[in-house]
Formats: sequence, C-alpha cells, structure tokens
Amino acid sequence: MPNIPKGKDQWYVVHVLSGQENSVAKRIRREVEREELGDYIFEVLVPTEMVEENRKGKKVEMKKKFFPGYIIVNMYLFDENKDLVDQSWYFVKEMDGVIGFAGTKDKPIPMRPREVESMLAQIKEREESVRPSISFEVGDTVLVADGPFESQNGVVEEIDHERGKLRVSVTIFGRSTPVELETWQVESA
Repeated sequence: MPNIPKGKDQWYVVHVLSGQENSVAKRIRREVEREELGDYIFEVLVPTEMVEENRKGKKVEMKKKFFPGYIIVNMYLFDENKDLVDQSWYFVKEMDGVIGFAGTKDKPIPMRPREVESMLAQIKEREESVRPSISFEVGDTVLVADGPFESQNGVVEEIDHERGKLRVSVTIFGRSTPVELETWQVESA
C-alpha cells in the first residue's frame, strides 16, 4: 500500500453513476451535515468547466464535467496505522449512486499530493475561463453556418484549441482556400 497522507491530505476518486455526479455530491454534503461527519469528510468536488458550444447557429455557454462519472472527495479514510476508518468508508461506499472508490475493491488508493495540486489548479483554471467545445477533428467535413462562406462545405485542416478556431479548407472559384473560422461558425456536414 502506498504511503497514506495524514488526515485532511487524503483525496480519493469516487466512481459514481454517470449523470448523477452532482446529485451524489449534494447528497454526501447534506448527509455529512445531518450526521455531523465534518471531522471525516471535508470536501466533495465535481470538477466542471465552462464551454462554448454552437447550438442552432448561436454561441451558448454551458457547464460541462471534465471527469464524467467521477467525483473527488477529501476525507479521512485511513488512520495512521493504514487501517480503514469504518465510519467514513461505509458512509461514502453505501451512498446511493456510488459505484466504488478508485483502487482495489477493499483498498481505495489516495491521490498523490502532486495529483491533488494539479487537479485543484486545473479546476481553478477551468472555472475562471470559458473554453470552446471543439467536437471536430482534422479531416472532418464541416458546413460553414455563419460568415461570408455560409452554406459551403469545407474540410478541417487545423484546430487551435486555445483560441477556439479552426482552419477550414473551402473551395472558392474552383480552388481550395484555407479560411480561419471560430468553432461556432461551423457545424458537422
């Protein structure tokens, strides 16, 4: 068994039913408060990010989970002797919607400190900015839905994930011409 972090430094990945991440997290938080388990379960996270999508030709911002099917729980699960703390173990394990902990069946594996730092930084970074949702790949045929090349088909040549832009090859006067478009300006052909 790897080195177990002390008390509040223990973070675990919990597998939950897909689509129920928020309700499971809310249920855990509510029950922790009701059963006064604040000394065992400290924080429950459902990592999300804001993404921009094209819906019916309009830009729409929405929250999207970036670990679908999982929640992250900061909890006191192993004591200093590396024994499971039954109260917190059964509390989370038996919660409706929980499938299990990442690790072996009876021995959850805590996240490493650098994984926790990286994950928390990633959550903070993704909450502070809106990223374009890019569901295209290089080589995909797309239909230009907005701009001077509206209604023309093109082929995705390059994707700039940071800026949310695509370079699309569109045929103009019988010639293939690269055009830079925003992701919301195109849709699947």
